[in-house]
Amino acid sequence: MLNIQEFTNNLIGNIERVIIGKRDSLVLVLVGLLSQGHILIDDVPGVGKTMLARSLARSLGCTFKRIQFTPDMLPSDVTGVSIFNQSTREFEFRPGPVMSQVVLADEINRTTPKTQSALLEAMQEGQITVDGETYLLPRPFTVLATQNPIDYEGTFPLPEAQLDRFLLRVRLGYPQKRDEVRILDSQEHHHPLVDIGQIASVEDLLQAQEKVKSVYVSHSIKDYIVELSRQTRDHEEVYLGVSPRGSLALFQAGKTLAAMRGREYVLPDDIKNLAVPTLAHRLILAPSARLQDLKAEQILAEIIAKVGVPGGDLMRDEVV
Repeated sequence: MLNIQEFTNNLIGNIERVIIGKRDSLVLVLVGLLSQGHILIDDVPGVGKTMLARSLARSLGCTFKRIQFTPDMLPSDVTGVSIFNQSTREFEFRPGPVMSQVVLADEINRTTPKTQSALLEAMQEGQITVDGETYLLPRPFTVLATQNPIDYEGTFPLPEAQLDRFLLRVRLGYPQKRDEVRILDSQEHHHPLVDIGQIASVEDLLQAQEKVKSVYVSHSIKDYIVELSRQTRDHEEVYLGVSPRGSLALFQAGKTLAAMRGREYVLPDDIKNLAVPTLAHRLILAPSARLQDLKAEQILAEIIAKVGVPGGDLMRDEVV
């Protein structure tokens, strides 16, 4: 029987050979992966976003494709295209890079919204449609999209519908001084990615994804999740609050984090730890919030402090 806590700790340890000093961010990435979600890595260039995706794919033995988004890309560059075969006199589908288990959508906000939207069906339905034909994507299927800050030149803000498809948003940030020195040491002779090997199988990952579904969530925890979402909809500084998809994302992520921590039930701390990564990118702030330079993270922190934390018996034998 697969032990999820051991499985994720081994994965994190392997990836930390390349991504140094970012354990909290790696935990969030694995929460997204085991929840069968997609991850938006939002940060400045050069902090290891691409290396994180490559290390994850290598550790699991997953097929991996990288899409470098540019302003002149077309949707067919992502999904694939049907080409007429002269010898058979039939159209043949040539799959695009999205037909992979781990897809790195690098600098996704450097392409136009039309091309960004080519990922919508793939991320939500696990399939793509080209020339009226539907093609199923491999399992597991995860998109790790990297994004440079919007205030950088040459970027296009992601549409709200696209942002809502990401289970959570992760920020790596600059390393601490001691960690940056370790990075220099690790790459003195060669890149540590060369030494990263497979330590788990795709079958292990699929088993883990199924196992986290059985983690118990009490009625009071479900009520807590929904109340956090509802508070964002009623907040005066929020133009558009969290949708039910956001509540479901927090619900699924909470179950996964509990399993990664060795529990079969969710605690309020699991939800509190995940509320900002899963909900902040789904908020559209009101103009008054922008004038005050308020961030979605600040509003969520205020809401978390305001909403009462559930108590009582939160384990499987709870009587509702």
